[in-house]
Amino acid sequence: MDPIKTRREGAILEVTLDRPKANAIDLATSRVMGQVFAEFRDDPELRVAILTGAGEKFFCPGWDLKAAADGDAVDGDYGVGGFGGLQELRDLNKPVIAAVNGIACGGGLELAISADMILAADHATFALPEIRSGTVADAASVKLPKRIPYHIAMELLLTGRWFDAEEGHRWGLVNEILPSDQLMDRAWELARLLASGPPLVYAAIKEVVREAEDSKFQDAMNRITKRQLRTVDVLYSSEDQLEGARAFAEKRDPVWKGK
Repeated sequence: MDPIKTRREGAILEVTLDRPKANAIDLATSRVMGQVFAEFRDDPELRVAILTGAGEKFFCPGWDLKAAADGDAVDGDYGVGGFGGLQELRDLNKPVIAAVNGIACGGGLELAISADMILAADHATFALPEIRSGTVADAASVKLPKRIPYHIAMELLLTGRWFDAEEGHRWGLVNEILPSDQLMDRAWELARLLASGPPLVYAAIKEVVREAEDSKFQDAMNRITKRQLRTVDVLYSSEDQLEGARAFAEKRDPVWKGK
């Protein structure tokens, strides 16, 4: 059975991790996910992705320990994009929504925080239990302190304790909490809203955010204003930039072409 199911509607791609019983990710699944998200990144017709898990119990518990026991190496070939296809995928300048439908722990939580926004079912739970097995949640150690207050991120990393969707929302990790039967409807509603927006602006926002992570404020601003970032230069030389100004002046909705 294919561990990854995709559904495409217009400019939106839904990606569902479907590996019974728990949606754990082995090396082969990670490589498939990397291919799916790389194709999403490179397809000019696609603008937004939704990532979720099959069923209502597990979003993803992370690494498949059974596969590891059978010989999958922890430092093996995860494919383009690293673990789960998202953690290290370069130049992904399109919005990704994680719809967390259940347990998201370890690498599963790291996968969720590799998305731009997180919607969670009201029964979803989260944890970084690596500390209890003497390993490091490496991607979470890099990304989580950038998503929530430092002291909370460190507590979760150092203790491995579980927390629910309500707490995740309180700390700003989760954007919205939904009843489980409304989770995917809301994810698609949000995706359609984003798909109707200006894709070149989204691309510029994501590149600017990445640039700012590694730069001093003024250095980042200088690169932006001097149009030294590729997506910013493309945006300000585009038909869409002119269309936005015209639509505003004409008091109508803009028609974005992504060029």
